[in-house]
Amino acid sequence: MTVVDVVAPDRSSLLHDEPAPLPAARGPVSAALLTAVQRDPSRSIDLRHFFWAGDPADACTDDDLQLALWLSYELHYRGLAGVDDRWEWHPELLWARARWENQLVAGLELAVPHDEVLASADPVGEVVAGLNALAEADGEPSLSKFLMRRADADQFAEFLVHRSLYHLKEADPHSWAIPRLSGAVKGALVTIQADEYGGGVAAGMHAQLFRVLMADWRLDATYGHYLEQVPAATLLGTNLISLFGLHRRWRGALVGHLTAFEMSSSVPNARYARGHRRLEGGEQAAKFFDEHVVADAVHEQIALHDLAAGLTRAEPALAGDVLFGARCAAYADTVFASHLVGRWEAGLSSLRPASEAAA
Repeated sequence: MTVVDVVAPDRSSLLHDEPAPLPAARGPVSAALLTAVQRDPSRSIDLRHFFWAGDPADACTDDDLQLALWLSYELHYRGLAGVDDRWEWHPELLWARARWENQLVAGLELAVPHDEVLASADPVGEVVAGLNALAEADGEPSLSKFLMRRADADQFAEFLVHRSLYHLKEADPHSWAIPRLSGAVKGALVTIQADEYGGGVAAGMHAQLFRVLMADWRLDATYGHYLEQVPAATLLGTNLISLFGLHRRWRGALVGHLTAFEMSSSVPNARYARGHRRLEGGEQAAKFFDEHVVADAVHEQIALHDLAAGLTRAEPALAGDVLFGARCAAYADTVFASHLVGRWEAGLSSLRPASEAAA
């Protein structure tokens, strides 16, 4: 395997994540952020260096902006190596991030429709119909079909490298919704999340199952290890959930995003499992994919009827946001799939070139 680091498989036993390592900057904004967070958090920062001057149409795929967002969000998760935790709530950094988020939302709204309030007399029915339509669409290019039928071992390993940025903290971003919901809707979310966390059994947590899968492919399962190598198309996926999760006003979009996740997961994971086995991946490691096929088939119904429809019934004004979050999830998947399949069909690696990662 030539495109990613090769390590001994015993790294999968690392159950307690350390803070994510600091990467190299990818432009002036991420450079300013990386410089700032390595200083005393009691100091003020020069916000002139934190302005992203790009076009909103490029916000979803700009490496500089997406890395800056990912790093600022990671302060709320495992933290950043060598960075004082007080940076998490630094007021000027939050001010700067709010503007990055506005630019990201502007980019998303250029790419997918967002009706903030549905005009329908039956918002619950419209939400259910919209979510079903998204789940039934088997978009192109199909990354799961490519991995099932055509990917070689290096390409499948690259796919796991990309997905490690999310799956090593799987379920955490959506869990931000728990204190923002109430009653039966909260109960539906907790039911889904409990399964994601293995019912409290560490070995059954989806993040841990992914570590076992990475070890089987002789990849480094250290949290954030491959940050340098993944492009904006990968970072967008986790940034999107963090954006929705960290803001109460986006709770509807977060519910829609999770529902879309659950409703569109079983079929792709069945294909990933077939690709994994075709390439002689281990049976124990395949449990990560197999578990998603089974669990998400159940979660799909809970997410659709109890979570998304339940929230819309309780708060009809959020119906448009629920659909927007689901559409954003589908859009991010398309951006990601287009990048990987496009690079592979051109005979290229989907990871960032070593010269860029080291720059």
